[in-house]
Amino acid sequence: MVLGILKERREGEKRVAGTPQVVRQCVSKGYSVWVEKGAGEGSAFRDQDYEDAGARLGADAREVLQIADLVIKINPPSVDEIRLGKTDTCWMSLLFHLTNPETIKEISSAGQSAISMDAIPRISRAQSMDVLSSQSNLAGYKAVLLGSEYMTRIFPMMMTAAGTVPPARVLVYGVGVAGLQAIATAKRLGAVVEATDVRPETKEQAESLGAKFISVEGQGIVTEGGYAREVSDDYLARQKEAVNKSLFNADLVITTALVMGKKAPVLITSDQVGKMKYGAVIVDMASEQGGNCECTEAGKVAECGGVKIVGLSNLPSTLATNASELYARNAFNLLVHLTSKDGFKSDREEEIAKATWIVDQGKILR
Repeated sequence: MVLGILKERREGEKRVAGTPQVVRQCVSKGYSVWVEKGAGEGSAFRDQDYEDAGARLGADAREVLQIADLVIKINPPSVDEIRLGKTDTCWMSLLFHLTNPETIKEISSAGQSAISMDAIPRISRAQSMDVLSSQSNLAGYKAVLLGSEYMTRIFPMMMTAAGTVPPARVLVYGVGVAGLQAIATAKRLGAVVEATDVRPETKEQAESLGAKFISVEGQGIVTEGGYAREVSDDYLARQKEAVNKSLFNADLVITTALVMGKKAPVLITSDQVGKMKYGAVIVDMASEQGGNCECTEAGKVAECGGVKIVGLSNLPSTLATNASELYARNAFNLLVHLTSKDGFKSDREEEIAKATWIVDQGKILR
């Protein structure tokens, strides 16, 4: 089986789906690997590193796509890439097929196949393949550092001859992978951290990292596949009331709430922003899915009543080397699970295969 690794063409994307270390592992298992020239430059991996690992270099995407049986990417393939591929090309990438139907139709029309890295089920034996968790971990870390760039104060308490500087107050919405890493990072930097989540079972996790958990009366949110189901307007209203005091006193707010396949819930309204501390910062990690704050502008840093709302997206790409290393390991583990050096395994009903195979030789499976 021939594997292809392309240079990512999304604006601002520095990650690469395969690293020299993972290429070496693939070659040792009998796979042939082709890498587009310059694919790893944004992540500090040279073409020579790939050649030393046993890969062959393709001059451009066209050359790689005319050879590869399975193309491993980070972002969904573009229309041009799909049309350059062979009829039997299979794509493995983040597809977000529920919100990206046009790409799925294009792959289907080309008679190709697609495996979605973001559809990995949240089960214990698939943890090593869970790319959303590995990338969210880095994003949660970077969100705190990004917030610090726009804050006008430091995180830790500092005692000086001129007086004591109190610690910053940080509020985290959503205690998933990104939220937990944001809590841990803010605590390591010396902040006072509070957190809230619609899932009551996250209380213990947040408190274990030193955050105060803000509970909402009458919690009973059901989770599905590790994600919270869409929350009622009544619940969101009660959450807003419970969190307001902490929100209005916070120096930095980080929002991470997502609903799979749907627009992100609005957790902070423009009225609430107007009552926040002047100079406070909100880092909205859900900006690409519509934003958790009503004032968020995707891809921009907006200002509303003296509060900065950071809507910059693709935070893992700003940590491209580590993000690529983790993504490549996740992809390798899924690759070995679904294929052998001789081709794809035939069982499409196995739990991980069933969840991740989205298109099979032109047939849309889900």
